[in-house]
Amino acid sequence: MKIATLIARILLGLMFTIFGLNGFFHFLPMQLPPGDAGTLFTIMFKYGWVTFLSLLYVIAGVLLLAGRYMGIALTILGPIIVVILLYHVTMDPKGIGMGLFAALLEVFLIYAYWHHFGPVCTNGRV
Repeated sequence: MKIATLIARILLGLMFTIFGLNGFFHFLPMQLPPGDAGTLFTIMFKYGWVTFLSLLYVIAGVLLLAGRYMGIALTILGPIIVVILLYHVTMDPKGIGMGLFAALLEVFLIYAYWHHFGPVCTNGRV
């Protein structure tokens, strides 16, 4: 279980760190998708949301890679992964594979690090 947790943590951490850094340095070539999805990304670029999301990606990814503050890293990534899945389900179904993989890693890591969420999930009772 420890090895699987380590592998999942490193994979998810690398994934979000690399894609987060790409938001700043643009080393992975990406095209705007056609239609409404492209309009969404154009608006997100224009108003700085891509920069903000890239910063969150990098923070959570580095925390996962460092193995520190796992509860915070997984809490940051939870809603981001839900939005990624919703985007792919509604606007771009062909790219859902990576989102599903990230969601599976996230769920596995939440299970593995459940003790980090204990006080939140028990209503303050220890």
